[in-house]
Amino acid sequence: MEKALPPRKVAPEDDLSRRERQIMDVLLRRRQATASVVRDEIPDPPSYDAVRTTLRILAEKGYVVRKTDRPRYVYAPAIDFETAREHALTRLVRTFYHGSAARAALALLKHSDLDMDEQALNRLEENIASFEQVNGAGDEPAAAGRETKRS
Repeated sequence: MEKALPPRKVAPEDDLSRRERQIMDVLLRRRQATASVVRDEIPDPPSYDAVRTTLRILAEKGYVVRKTDRPRYVYAPAIDFETAREHALTRLVRTFYHGSAARAALALLKHSDLDMDEQALNRLEENIASFEQVNGAGDEPAAAGRETKRS
């Protein structure tokens, strides 16, 4: 059995390649997987050996831990799921909503299955804009980044 590394304190950052990110996404979603399962779940998969090599590199970088489950290895993220989820949400809000959690929440509501009519969404958007104006939250003007109206 391999010596397990302590969980990483930060989630994967920009130092991951596209393929490494895809593999990490599978591991985070499944919590653990073999190289074969990872290969089956990534788009346009490379060879099995390439997946194993990438998993080894991720382990060397400290993003993945490897456990022996004879006769194969099982890989798991070295970061706990909650930390990874919080980090991903923070990056999403910062990148696409200028740091405004309220704007991100509004976008989620607009695209959800919740039964909110257009008038209720518009009132919510106005309330968010007023809140941001008073509190200085978010850097975008109220109308910037506004989603198209639902039909």
